[in-house]
Amino acid sequence: MSRGPAIPRLGYDYIFPNPRYAMKEGLLAYGGDLNPDRVLMAYRQGIFPWYNEGDPILWWSPDPRLLLYPQNFKIHRSLRKKLRQKRFHVRLDRNFETVMRHCAHVPRHGQVGTWILPEVVECYSLLHERGFAHSVEVYDEEERLVGGLYGVSTGTAFFGESMFSLEPDTSKIALAHMVELAKLWQFDFIDCQIPSDHLIRLGAERVERDRFLDELEETQQRLGMPGNWQPHEALIEAFAW
Repeated sequence: MSRGPAIPRLGYDYIFPNPRYAMKEGLLAYGGDLNPDRVLMAYRQGIFPWYNEGDPILWWSPDPRLLLYPQNFKIHRSLRKKLRQKRFHVRLDRNFETVMRHCAHVPRHGQVGTWILPEVVECYSLLHERGFAHSVEVYDEEERLVGGLYGVSTGTAFFGESMFSLEPDTSKIALAHMVELAKLWQFDFIDCQIPSDHLIRLGAERVERDRFLDELEETQQRLGMPGNWQPHEALIEAFAW
């Protein structure tokens, strides 16, 4: 009986196989660790870790890739109305780890468990301290955290990892603000990783992996917005919905 191609196992160095030759569904390699330097190098090459508890670390670069180009984001009427009401307040990089933990624990349709394991929280929190991982946070009128998203930013690309909502549409409010920041800072795209109908309705599109990797290489030639984003919160007040 024939077997499929062997999946490479990562060693102690931070060298990844060429993601252009990953399997169609995206599995590229397994093993290694979640050292922040390794993870950051992965993102710069269009690779991300994604695995379940009890599994080895799996590294992915799917084809197609789901990208949201900021200019293509669709704000539907109901969302625009909520943005104009200003009932919710948006903050940046104030409670990064709390956002991650909410993303891990909020129930999702069709999902059992979470890939946001304690070691994942630790890794991305270290990337946050180094200015490469960020959170967009939504608070209600009583200053309770009720929605948000987090991801990694390197060059002029933002790699969205997860979102959560404790109130209707609060994750969309966070995404709308991330899109406006991406426009302001001239980010090329928000990487949504794996195609989903929900994000496609908001304007994201499927992109062939080779095209994504070509565009990613260009984003890594530019500085982007490293460092803590909290000092930039004043920009949010000028957003016109």
